[in-house]
Amino acid sequence: MSAVREFLQEGYGALGPAPFNAFAHADGPAVPGTHVPGAAPDLVDAIAQLDLSGGPVRLHVPDTAGEYYVLQFVDAWSGTFAYVGSRATGTREGDWLIVPPGWAGTVPDVVTGVIDAPTSVVTLAGRIACHGPGDLPRVRALQQELTLTHLGDRAHRTGVPAPDSDVPEALGFYERMRVWTADFPPSAADRAYQDRFQPLGLLEEGLSPYVAAGPALTEALTRGLVLGRARVEAASRPVEDAHRRPGARRPGAWEVRPHPHGLPPGCPGTGAPDFPQWRTEDGEAARVLRAVAARRDLWRPHGYESLQASTARDSRGRPLDGGRTYLLRLAPPPPVRAFWSVSPYGVPGDHLAAGEPQRYAVGDRTPGLEYGPDGSLTLRIGRERPADRAGAANWLPAGEGEFRLVMRMHVPDQAVLDGEYVLPAVERAEDA
Repeated sequence: MSAVREFLQEGYGALGPAPFNAFAHADGPAVPGTHVPGAAPDLVDAIAQLDLSGGPVRLHVPDTAGEYYVLQFVDAWSGTFAYVGSRATGTREGDWLIVPPGWAGTVPDVVTGVIDAPTSVVTLAGRIACHGPGDLPRVRALQQELTLTHLGDRAHRTGVPAPDSDVPEALGFYERMRVWTADFPPSAADRAYQDRFQPLGLLEEGLSPYVAAGPALTEALTRGLVLGRARVEAASRPVEDAHRRPGARRPGAWEVRPHPHGLPPGCPGTGAPDFPQWRTEDGEAARVLRAVAARRDLWRPHGYESLQASTARDSRGRPLDGGRTYLLRLAPPPPVRAFWSVSPYGVPGDHLAAGEPQRYAVGDRTPGLEYGPDGSLTLRIGRERPADRAGAANWLPAGEGEFRLVMRMHVPDQAVLDGEYVLPAVERAEDA
Protein backbone atom coordinates (compact mmCIF):
# COMPACT_ATOMS: atom_id res chain seq x y z
CA MET A 1 0.00 0.00 0.00
CA SER A 2 2.98 2.32 0.37
CA ALA A 3 3.43 2.21 -3.41
CA VAL A 4 -0.28 2.98 -3.94
CA ARG A 5 -0.10 5.96 -1.59
CA GLU A 6 3.07 7.28 -3.22
CA PHE A 7 1.57 6.92 -6.69
CA LEU A 8 -1.56 8.85 -5.72
CA GLN A 9 0.52 11.66 -4.20
CA GLU A 10 3.72 11.76 -6.25
CA GLY A 11 3.42 9.47 -9.26
CA TYR A 12 5.68 6.57 -10.20
CA GLY A 13 8.87 6.83 -12.25
CA ALA A 14 8.15 8.98 -15.29
CA LEU A 15 4.41 8.96 -14.55
CA GLY A 16 2.74 11.81 -12.73
CA PRO A 17 0.21 11.26 -9.94
CA ALA A 18 -3.39 10.39 -10.74
CA PRO A 19 -6.49 9.99 -8.53
CA PHE A 20 -8.22 6.68 -7.92
CA ASN A 21 -9.92 5.14 -10.96
CA ALA A 22 -7.97 7.16 -13.53
CA PHE A 23 -4.97 6.24 -15.68
CA ALA A 24 -1.64 8.02 -15.65
CA HIS A 25 0.11 7.61 -19.02
CA ALA A 26 3.77 7.98 -19.89
CA ASP A 27 4.58 10.35 -22.75
CA GLY A 28 6.46 7.59 -24.54
CA PRO A 29 8.96 4.78 -24.01
CA ALA A 30 12.06 5.27 -21.89
CA VAL A 31 15.05 7.15 -23.29
CA PRO A 32 18.51 7.70 -21.73
CA GLY A 33 17.21 10.85 -20.04
CA THR A 34 14.42 8.89 -18.34
CA HIS A 35 15.95 8.37 -14.93
CA VAL A 36 14.15 5.14 -14.13
CA PRO A 37 16.53 2.20 -13.64
CA GLY A 38 15.86 -0.63 -16.08
CA ALA A 39 13.04 1.17 -17.93
CA ALA A 40 12.08 -0.37 -21.28
CA PRO A 41 12.63 1.62 -24.51
CA ASP A 42 9.85 -0.14 -26.43
CA LEU A 43 6.98 -0.14 -23.92
CA VAL A 44 4.81 2.78 -22.83
CA ASP A 45 3.56 2.57 -19.25
CA ALA A 46 0.01 3.20 -18.06
CA ILE A 47 -0.82 2.80 -14.37
CA ALA A 48 -4.06 3.25 -12.44
CA GLN A 49 -5.02 2.71 -8.82
CA LEU A 50 -8.56 1.34 -8.58
CA ASP A 51 -10.80 1.84 -5.58
CA LEU A 52 -13.79 -0.49 -5.51
CA SER A 53 -15.13 0.50 -2.09
CA GLY A 54 -17.97 2.40 -3.77
CA GLY A 55 -18.76 -0.39 -6.22
CA PRO A 56 -17.53 -1.81 -9.53
CA VAL A 57 -15.35 -0.07 -12.08
CA ARG A 58 -15.66 -0.64 -15.82
CA LEU A 59 -12.47 -0.91 -17.85
CA HIS A 60 -12.67 -0.18 -21.58
CA VAL A 61 -9.86 -1.47 -23.79
CA PRO A 62 -9.51 -0.45 -27.44
CA ASP A 63 -8.77 -2.68 -30.42
CA THR A 64 -4.97 -2.76 -30.80
CA ALA A 65 -5.14 -4.46 -34.22
CA GLY A 66 -2.95 -7.35 -33.11
CA GLU A 67 -0.27 -5.23 -31.41
CA TYR A 68 0.97 -6.27 -27.99
CA TYR A 69 -0.30 -4.78 -24.74
CA VAL A 70 -0.92 -6.07 -21.23
CA LEU A 71 -2.91 -4.85 -18.21
CA GLN A 72 -1.83 -6.57 -15.00
CA PHE A 73 -4.11 -6.61 -11.93
CA VAL A 74 -2.34 -6.56 -8.54
CA ASP A 75 -4.18 -6.72 -5.21
CA ALA A 76 -3.37 -4.71 -2.07
CA TRP A 77 -1.08 -7.51 -0.86
CA SER A 78 1.11 -7.46 -4.02
CA GLY A 79 -0.50 -10.54 -5.57
CA THR A 80 -1.08 -10.51 -9.34
CA PHE A 81 -4.47 -12.12 -9.82
CA ALA A 82 -5.57 -11.36 -13.40
CA TYR A 83 -4.45 -10.10 -16.80
CA VAL A 84 -6.16 -8.45 -19.75
CA GLY A 85 -4.21 -8.11 -22.97
CA SER A 86 -2.85 -9.75 -26.09
CA ARG A 87 -1.86 -13.06 -24.51
CA ALA A 88 -4.67 -13.27 -21.99
CA THR A 89 -7.78 -12.01 -23.76
CA GLY A 90 -6.78 -10.99 -27.30
CA THR A 91 -6.50 -7.57 -28.90
CA ARG A 92 -10.12 -6.78 -29.77
CA GLU A 93 -12.07 -3.95 -28.17
CA GLY A 94 -13.87 -4.87 -24.96
CA ASP A 95 -15.27 -3.84 -21.59
CA TRP A 96 -14.40 -5.53 -18.30
CA LEU A 97 -16.28 -5.18 -15.03
CA ILE A 98 -13.95 -5.15 -12.02
CA VAL A 99 -15.91 -5.94 -8.88
CA PRO A 100 -14.99 -5.76 -5.16
CA PRO A 101 -14.90 -8.76 -2.80
CA GLY A 102 -18.36 -10.17 -2.05
CA TRP A 103 -20.09 -8.14 -4.76
CA ALA A 104 -23.47 -9.62 -5.80
CA GLY A 105 -24.87 -7.02 -8.18
CA THR A 106 -26.19 -7.34 -11.73
CA VAL A 107 -23.65 -7.65 -14.51
CA PRO A 108 -24.41 -5.42 -17.52
CA ASP A 109 -25.06 -7.32 -20.74
CA VAL A 110 -22.48 -5.28 -22.66
CA VAL A 111 -19.38 -6.34 -20.71
CA THR A 112 -16.87 -8.82 -22.09
CA GLY A 113 -16.24 -10.38 -18.69
CA VAL A 114 -16.07 -9.91 -14.92
CA ILE A 115 -12.85 -9.69 -12.92
CA ASP A 116 -13.26 -10.49 -9.20
CA ALA A 117 -10.82 -8.44 -7.13
CA PRO A 118 -9.56 -10.00 -3.85
CA THR A 119 -9.21 -6.54 -2.23
CA SER A 120 -11.05 -3.24 -2.59
CA VAL A 121 -7.91 -1.48 -3.84
CA VAL A 122 -6.20 -2.76 -6.98
CA THR A 123 -3.18 -1.59 -8.93
CA LEU A 124 -3.62 -1.80 -12.71
CA ALA A 125 -0.19 -1.81 -14.38
CA GLY A 126 -0.32 -1.44 -18.15
CA ARG A 127 2.31 -1.66 -20.87
CA ILE A 128 1.73 -0.87 -24.55
CA ALA A 129 4.27 -1.89 -27.20
CA CYS A 130 5.81 1.02 -29.11
CA HIS A 131 8.11 0.22 -32.01
CA GLY A 132 9.95 3.49 -32.47
CA PRO A 133 9.06 7.18 -32.72
CA GLY A 134 6.87 6.62 -35.76
CA ASP A 135 4.64 4.34 -33.68
CA LEU A 136 3.90 6.95 -31.01
CA PRO A 137 0.77 8.42 -32.67
CA ARG A 138 -0.85 4.95 -32.63
CA VAL A 139 0.05 4.47 -28.98
CA ARG A 140 -1.27 7.88 -27.98
CA ALA A 141 -4.56 7.19 -29.71
CA LEU A 142 -4.85 3.95 -27.72
CA GLN A 143 -4.13 5.83 -24.50
CA GLN A 144 -7.13 8.08 -25.15
CA GLU A 145 -9.40 5.05 -25.59
CA LEU A 146 -8.16 3.20 -22.50
CA THR A 147 -10.66 4.35 -19.87
CA LEU A 148 -12.03 3.59 -16.40
CA THR A 149 -15.58 4.39 -15.27
CA HIS A 150 -16.78 4.19 -11.67
CA LEU A 151 -20.19 2.44 -11.68
CA GLY A 152 -20.77 2.18 -7.94
CA ASP A 153 -23.63 3.77 -6.06
CA ARG A 154 -21.28 5.27 -3.43
CA ALA A 155 -18.33 7.64 -3.67
CA HIS A 156 -14.95 5.97 -3.78
CA ARG A 157 -11.95 6.93 -1.66
CA THR A 158 -9.76 9.90 -2.45
CA GLY A 159 -6.74 8.46 -0.65
CA VAL A 160 -5.55 5.64 1.58
CA PRO A 161 -6.06 5.70 5.37
CA ALA A 162 -3.42 7.68 7.23
CA PRO A 163 -1.49 6.11 10.11
CA ASP A 164 -1.42 7.83 13.50
CA SER A 165 1.20 10.58 13.27
CA ASP A 166 2.01 10.21 16.98
CA VAL A 167 3.46 6.74 16.52
CA PRO A 168 7.30 6.74 16.82
CA GLU A 169 9.14 6.21 13.54
CA ALA A 170 10.64 2.96 14.83
CA LEU A 171 7.12 1.46 14.91
CA GLY A 172 5.85 3.20 11.79
CA PHE A 173 5.91 0.01 9.71
CA TYR A 174 3.60 -1.75 12.16
CA GLU A 175 1.25 1.23 12.40
CA ARG A 176 0.88 1.38 8.61
CA MET A 177 0.29 -2.36 8.51
CA ARG A 178 -2.33 -2.14 11.28
CA VAL A 179 -4.28 0.65 9.56
CA TRP A 180 -4.11 -0.79 6.07
CA THR A 181 -4.89 -4.35 7.20
CA ALA A 182 -8.12 -3.08 8.75
CA ASP A 183 -9.12 -1.26 5.56
CA PHE A 184 -7.83 -3.81 3.05
CA PRO A 185 -8.19 -7.24 4.68
CA PRO A 186 -6.35 -10.11 3.00
CA SER A 187 -8.09 -12.99 1.29
CA ALA A 188 -10.01 -15.49 3.39
CA ALA A 189 -7.15 -17.96 3.03
CA ASP A 190 -4.81 -15.57 4.84
CA ARG A 191 -7.11 -14.27 7.56
CA ALA A 192 -6.66 -17.23 9.90
CA TYR A 193 -2.90 -16.77 9.58
CA GLN A 194 -3.33 -13.08 10.36
CA ASP A 195 -5.00 -13.85 13.72
CA ARG A 196 -1.66 -14.93 15.20
CA PHE A 197 -0.56 -11.27 15.20
CA GLN A 198 -3.27 -10.17 17.66
CA PRO A 199 -0.83 -10.05 20.63
CA LEU A 200 1.35 -7.60 18.66
CA GLY A 201 -1.48 -5.09 18.31
CA LEU A 202 -1.72 -5.41 14.52
CA LEU A 203 -5.45 -6.17 14.65
CA GLU A 204 -6.37 -3.41 17.10
CA GLU A 205 -9.00 -0.94 15.87
CA GLY A 206 -9.40 2.68 16.87
CA LEU A 207 -6.57 4.23 18.88
CA SER A 208 -3.12 2.97 17.95
CA PRO A 209 -1.46 0.69 20.50
CA TYR A 210 1.92 1.93 19.27
CA VAL A 211 1.61 5.53 20.46
CA ALA A 212 2.60 4.52 23.97
CA ALA A 213 3.94 1.01 23.46
CA GLY A 214 5.84 -0.44 26.42
CA PRO A 215 9.58 -1.15 26.20
CA ALA A 216 9.15 -4.92 25.87
CA LEU A 217 6.73 -4.63 22.94
CA THR A 218 8.86 -1.93 21.30
CA GLU A 219 11.99 -4.06 21.56
CA ALA A 220 10.22 -7.15 20.22
CA LEU A 221 8.75 -5.27 17.25
CA THR A 222 11.93 -3.45 16.27
CA ARG A 223 13.97 -6.64 16.46
CA GLY A 224 11.28 -8.50 14.54
CA LEU A 225 11.48 -5.93 11.74
CA VAL A 226 15.24 -6.40 11.44
CA LEU A 227 14.90 -10.18 11.37
CA GLY A 228 12.03 -10.01 8.89
CA ARG A 229 14.00 -7.89 6.46
CA ALA A 230 16.96 -10.22 6.76
CA ARG A 231 14.74 -13.21 6.03
CA VAL A 232 13.36 -11.60 2.89
CA GLU A 233 16.85 -10.72 1.69
CA ALA A 234 18.02 -14.28 2.38
CA ALA A 235 15.00 -15.70 0.57
CA SER A 236 15.82 -13.59 -2.50
CA ARG A 237 19.08 -15.41 -3.13
CA PRO A 238 17.63 -18.95 -3.46
CA VAL A 239 14.88 -17.57 -5.72
CA GLU A 240 17.49 -16.06 -8.03
CA ASP A 241 19.57 -19.26 -8.03
CA ALA A 242 16.53 -21.43 -8.72
CA HIS A 243 15.78 -19.53 -11.92
CA ARG A 244 19.29 -19.68 -13.37
CA ARG A 245 19.41 -21.77 -16.53
CA PRO A 246 21.69 -24.82 -17.04
CA GLY A 247 25.27 -23.63 -17.41
CA ALA A 248 24.41 -20.25 -15.88
CA ARG A 249 27.74 -20.20 -14.05
CA ARG A 250 29.68 -20.24 -17.31
CA PRO A 251 31.38 -16.92 -18.16
CA GLY A 252 28.96 -14.55 -19.84
CA ALA A 253 25.86 -16.63 -19.07
CA TRP A 254 22.61 -14.68 -19.01
CA GLU A 255 20.70 -14.43 -15.75
CA VAL A 256 17.02 -15.19 -16.35
CA ARG A 257 14.62 -13.91 -13.70
CA PRO A 258 10.93 -14.73 -13.94
CA HIS A 259 8.72 -12.98 -11.43
CA PRO A 260 9.30 -15.05 -8.28
CA HIS A 261 5.87 -15.22 -6.67
CA GLY A 262 3.09 -17.67 -7.34
CA LEU A 263 -0.57 -16.99 -7.88
CA PRO A 264 -2.40 -15.49 -4.87
CA PRO A 265 -5.23 -17.32 -3.08
CA GLY A 266 -8.36 -17.57 -5.23
CA CYS A 267 -6.44 -17.63 -8.51
CA PRO A 268 -6.32 -18.34 -11.33
CA GLY A 269 -8.39 -15.38 -12.44
CA THR A 270 -8.90 -13.88 -15.89
CA GLY A 271 -5.79 -14.39 -17.98
CA ALA A 272 -3.79 -15.96 -15.12
CA PRO A 273 -3.30 -19.60 -16.14
CA ASP A 274 -2.94 -22.16 -13.38
CA PHE A 275 0.51 -23.40 -14.40
CA PRO A 276 1.98 -25.68 -11.68
CA GLN A 277 5.34 -23.89 -11.79
CA TRP A 278 3.66 -20.61 -10.85
CA ARG A 279 1.75 -21.95 -7.85
CA THR A 280 3.16 -22.54 -4.35
CA GLU A 281 0.79 -24.67 -2.30
CA ASP A 282 2.73 -24.20 0.95
CA GLY A 283 1.11 -21.13 2.50
CA GLU A 284 4.19 -20.13 4.49
CA ALA A 285 6.48 -20.40 1.46
CA ALA A 286 3.98 -18.50 -0.67
CA ARG A 287 3.96 -15.59 1.79
CA VAL A 288 7.75 -15.40 1.76
CA LEU A 289 7.80 -15.41 -2.05
CA ARG A 290 5.17 -12.67 -2.07
CA ALA A 291 7.36 -10.57 0.22
CA VAL A 292 10.37 -11.14 -2.04
CA ALA A 293 8.36 -10.10 -5.07
CA ALA A 294 7.01 -6.97 -3.40
CA ARG A 295 10.48 -5.88 -2.28
CA ARG A 296 12.40 -6.71 -5.46
CA ASP A 297 10.01 -6.90 -8.40
CA LEU A 298 6.91 -4.91 -7.51
CA TRP A 299 4.32 -4.93 -10.33
CA ARG A 300 6.50 -7.05 -12.63
CA PRO A 301 4.43 -9.61 -14.60
CA HIS A 302 4.86 -13.36 -14.39
CA GLY A 303 7.37 -15.01 -16.70
CA TYR A 304 4.72 -16.47 -18.97
CA GLU A 305 3.70 -12.88 -19.78
CA SER A 306 7.15 -11.33 -20.06
CA LEU A 307 10.56 -12.78 -19.27
CA GLN A 308 13.71 -10.75 -18.74
CA ALA A 309 17.34 -11.89 -19.01
CA SER A 310 20.51 -9.89 -18.49
CA THR A 311 24.29 -10.17 -18.74
CA ALA A 312 27.12 -7.76 -17.98
CA ARG A 313 30.03 -9.95 -19.16
CA ASP A 314 31.28 -11.47 -22.38
CA SER A 315 32.02 -15.11 -23.16
CA ARG A 316 35.34 -14.92 -21.31
CA GLY A 317 33.90 -13.26 -18.23
CA ARG A 318 35.14 -9.74 -18.98
CA PRO A 319 32.85 -6.74 -18.30
CA LEU A 320 31.06 -5.38 -21.37
CA ASP A 321 32.57 -2.05 -22.43
CA GLY A 322 31.17 0.44 -24.93
CA GLY A 323 34.65 1.06 -26.34
CA ARG A 324 34.73 -2.45 -27.80
CA THR A 325 32.62 -4.29 -30.37
CA TYR A 326 30.64 -7.40 -29.49
CA LEU A 327 28.67 -10.04 -31.37
CA LEU A 328 25.47 -11.67 -30.15
CA ARG A 329 24.73 -14.65 -32.39
CA LEU A 330 21.08 -15.66 -32.07
CA ALA A 331 20.69 -19.00 -33.83
CA PRO A 332 17.75 -19.05 -33.68
CA PRO A 333 16.40 -15.80 -32.22
CA PRO A 334 14.27 -16.13 -29.07
CA PRO A 335 11.00 -18.03 -29.71
CA VAL A 336 8.17 -15.75 -28.58
CA ARG A 337 4.51 -15.18 -29.44
CA ALA A 338 4.64 -11.39 -29.10
CA PHE A 339 8.07 -9.79 -29.59
CA TRP A 340 11.59 -9.68 -28.20
CA SER A 341 14.20 -6.93 -27.92
CA VAL A 342 17.62 -6.31 -26.38
CA SER A 343 18.84 -3.02 -24.87
CA PRO A 344 22.06 -1.72 -23.25
CA TYR A 345 22.09 -0.13 -19.78
CA GLY A 346 24.95 1.78 -18.20
CA VAL A 347 26.78 0.30 -15.21
CA PRO A 348 26.35 1.60 -12.56
CA GLY A 349 23.02 3.40 -12.60
CA ASP A 350 21.16 0.98 -14.86
CA HIS A 351 19.86 3.72 -17.16
CA LEU A 352 19.57 3.26 -20.92
CA ALA A 353 22.94 3.75 -22.58
CA ALA A 354 23.01 6.67 -25.00
CA GLY A 355 23.68 5.60 -28.56
CA GLU A 356 22.53 6.53 -32.04
CA PRO A 357 19.50 8.86 -31.69
CA GLN A 358 16.32 6.94 -30.89
CA ARG A 359 17.84 3.46 -31.33
CA TYR A 360 17.93 2.11 -27.81
CA ALA A 361 16.71 -1.40 -28.58
CA VAL A 362 17.03 -3.93 -31.39
CA GLY A 363 14.60 -6.81 -31.78
CA ASP A 364 12.37 -8.73 -34.13
CA ARG A 365 10.31 -5.58 -34.82
CA THR A 366 13.37 -3.54 -35.89
CA PRO A 367 13.09 -2.80 -39.62
CA GLY A 368 15.91 -3.75 -41.97
CA LEU A 369 17.59 -6.48 -39.91
CA GLU A 370 19.67 -8.90 -41.98
CA TYR A 371 19.20 -12.57 -41.13
CA GLY A 372 21.35 -15.50 -42.19
CA PRO A 373 20.08 -18.13 -44.66
CA ASP A 374 19.28 -20.39 -41.69
CA GLY A 375 17.21 -17.72 -39.96
CA SER A 376 19.96 -16.79 -37.50
CA LEU A 377 20.63 -13.20 -36.52
CA THR A 378 23.97 -11.68 -35.48
CA LEU A 379 23.78 -8.37 -33.63
CA ARG A 380 26.81 -6.05 -33.47
CA ILE A 381 27.00 -4.14 -30.20
CA GLY A 382 29.28 -1.20 -29.44
CA ARG A 383 29.83 2.52 -29.59
CA GLU A 384 31.16 2.66 -33.17
CA ARG A 385 28.77 2.28 -36.10
CA PRO A 386 29.91 -0.63 -38.33
CA ALA A 387 31.12 0.38 -41.78
CA ASP A 388 29.53 -2.51 -43.68
CA ARG A 389 25.83 -2.50 -44.56
CA ALA A 390 24.89 -5.74 -42.77
CA GLY A 391 26.73 -4.72 -39.62
CA ALA A 392 25.08 -1.30 -39.58
CA ALA A 393 21.62 -2.84 -40.11
CA ASN A 394 22.12 -5.14 -37.11
CA TRP A 395 23.89 -2.59 -34.89
CA LEU A 396 22.89 -1.98 -31.28
CA PRO A 397 24.65 1.22 -30.13
CA ALA A 398 26.22 1.21 -26.68
CA GLY A 399 27.35 4.30 -24.82
CA GLU A 400 30.62 5.07 -23.10
CA GLY A 401 31.94 2.83 -20.34
CA GLU A 402 30.65 -0.43 -18.93
CA PHE A 403 27.15 -1.64 -19.66
CA ARG A 404 24.87 -4.61 -19.33
CA LEU A 405 22.44 -6.07 -21.85
CA VAL A 406 18.80 -6.79 -21.07
CA MET A 407 16.80 -9.15 -23.28
CA ARG A 408 13.02 -8.90 -22.95
CA MET A 409 10.90 -11.75 -24.31
CA HIS A 410 7.18 -10.98 -24.35
CA VAL A 411 4.90 -14.04 -24.21
CA PRO A 412 7.82 -16.48 -24.47
CA ASP A 413 7.34 -19.97 -25.83
CA GLN A 414 7.48 -22.90 -23.43
CA ALA A 415 11.02 -23.68 -24.59
CA VAL A 416 12.14 -20.40 -23.03
CA LEU A 417 10.27 -21.01 -19.76
CA ASP A 418 11.61 -24.58 -19.49
CA GLY A 419 15.20 -23.50 -20.16
CA GLU A 420 15.47 -25.48 -23.39
CA TYR A 421 16.22 -22.27 -25.26
CA VAL A 422 19.42 -20.71 -23.88
CA LEU A 423 20.70 -17.31 -24.90
CA PRO A 424 24.32 -17.50 -26.14
CA ALA A 425 27.12 -15.59 -24.44
CA VAL A 426 28.18 -12.28 -25.99
CA GLU A 427 31.52 -12.50 -27.82
CA ARG A 428 34.13 -9.83 -28.36
CA ALA A 429 34.46 -9.28 -32.09
CA GLU A 430 38.26 -9.78 -32.02
CA ASP A 431 37.76 -13.18 -30.33
CA ALA A 432 35.33 -14.46 -32.95
